[in-house]
Amino acid sequence: MPVPMRRLVVALTVCCALLGGATACGSGSSATKDTAVAAAATPSSSSTVEKQKLSKTRFVANAGLAAGATYQWIVKPWKADKFKKGAKGRKLALVKAALAGTFAYNRLKAAKRNAEGDPTLSKALAPLSAGIDSLKNLPSKLRKGDSTDATAGSFDDIINKVKEAGKSAGAPVTDKVPSSSQLAKG
Repeated sequence: MPVPMRRLVVALTVCCALLGGATACGSGSSATKDTAVAAAATPSSSSTVEKQKLSKTRFVANAGLAAGATYQWIVKPWKADKFKKGAKGRKLALVKAALAGTFAYNRLKAAKRNAEGDPTLSKALAPLSAGIDSLKNLPSKLRKGDSTDATAGSFDDIINKVKEAGKSAGAPVTDKVPSSSQLAKG
């Protein structure tokens, strides 16, 4: 169904008038526009007290998830001898432990970043930075089944040290077992 030429001309004229009017309404200075856009895009900063509270809260949440994953899928199976050769369900336990190890390492790195926002937490966690970084390669050892006793012991030791550091800084960490979807996401 063809549209009459008159309607097309009217529609085109109205569109051009609206477009021309919108661009003509702006101010002559582009610097003013850029400043206004930049000011609108910049989020308001919170005070240092609010940042410290939020960093402590985030630290507790991330460290709690790391502790929960470590206990549920690394320490408990390790104490139940699920990592020993010939144990029933060993392969599945090792795969879960490797996933939990990767998750715990990720959350501990996030907790370390969160602790940097609070001076007390930052001082308490400073000696543990090397220990947290050393956990990076342990999940692959768990997956392969290499030296599982030492690997599980390392995770348990670092988690307990992070809990103690949090407690000494006024941010007690409790175990929070992550869901399977959280574990898979890392």
